[in-house]
Amino acid sequence: MISTDCSKQIKSTIMKHNFSAGPSILPKEVFQQAGQAAVDYNGTELSLMEMSHRGPEFVAILDKAVQLVRDLLSLPDYYHPLFLTGGASTQFFMTAMNLLDESDTAHYVDTGSWSSKAIKEAKLFGNVNVLASSKEDNFSYIPKGYQVPEEGAYLHLTSNNTIFGTQIQEFPDSPLPIVCDMSSDIFSRPVDIHQFGLIYAGAQKNMGPAGTTLVIVNEELLGKVQRTIPTMLDYRTHIKKNSSFNTPPVFPIYISMLVMDWLHQNGGISWIYEINERKAQKLYDEIDRNGLLKGVTAPEDRSRMNATFNVTDSALEDAFSKVCSEAGIVGIKGHRSVGGFRASIYNAMPESSVDVLIEVMQHFEQNYG
Repeated sequence: MISTDCSKQIKSTIMKHNFSAGPSILPKEVFQQAGQAAVDYNGTELSLMEMSHRGPEFVAILDKAVQLVRDLLSLPDYYHPLFLTGGASTQFFMTAMNLLDESDTAHYVDTGSWSSKAIKEAKLFGNVNVLASSKEDNFSYIPKGYQVPEEGAYLHLTSNNTIFGTQIQEFPDSPLPIVCDMSSDIFSRPVDIHQFGLIYAGAQKNMGPAGTTLVIVNEELLGKVQRTIPTMLDYRTHIKKNSSFNTPPVFPIYISMLVMDWLHQNGGISWIYEINERKAQKLYDEIDRNGLLKGVTAPEDRSRMNATFNVTDSALEDAFSKVCSEAGIVGIKGHRSVGGFRASIYNAMPESSVDVLIEVMQHFEQNYG
């Protein structure tokens, strides 16, 4: 018989597989580098968190972070990467404040909770036309076949929906600049930057820790609204001051830089795209095969970042949660607003952890089917 202490020791050695939707998994080598920098950055005997944001150490970090964004997405010079604060939720209104005049119209596609919140905020600044919505079917698919008007300030899209598990697989050919919330799939697949006038992404889903938000904006869109924009909320302020008009979130930017460098050093977006496709395909194949599991979104719109599914018999939900926990799987529960289960398989999620989840799903079917 195994003693209680021994059982605890064995349990503590089980590898954790973090499928949380965010704050999310990051590469282990990034945690190691960040841990060292938190204590002693590059042999300075100072923590990066206590060093001046105007000093040469952090200026070099910020410059590298900006260059990595440019390299990974092949940005032309007139697109500016900015590292701001306030999360994507601040960008819901900041985009409209900078781009939408009171007499103009912005067009939105409503695909989930985050796009619905963006619509609400944009209405404070101008006219909003909801071109299409999947709300009537609990956001289980991405609307298609809608026509983007020739007139308007921009088209707003949310590329990936973490709560409902849908993702735009092909962006529309829009006569208007696209403003896109890419919070949960930034750097996960190739995109044609010329399709977008502005991209924003909270770091904590697929790029870094909570605390900074990446904004990539085409300078040609700015300075056209008639309203007076508060200095801190004007994108031109942050372009001019290189994201350092005020004290930037130093440590989150540093960790985001490390994550982007990890991606760049390993082969860039084309490299991670192949891995992401493979991880998602094998996971969805098991969900479709398994008699006790069922996907909840339209197959053609399934997210490569957040796989959502239910247990066919709700009475077995606790049992599935238990077998996941015993295997070291955490963060698998669905969003509180929809229930069910959600496996977030962002860039840093090892394929081996997806394999463990698939084995658990098969074990669950064998024992409870």
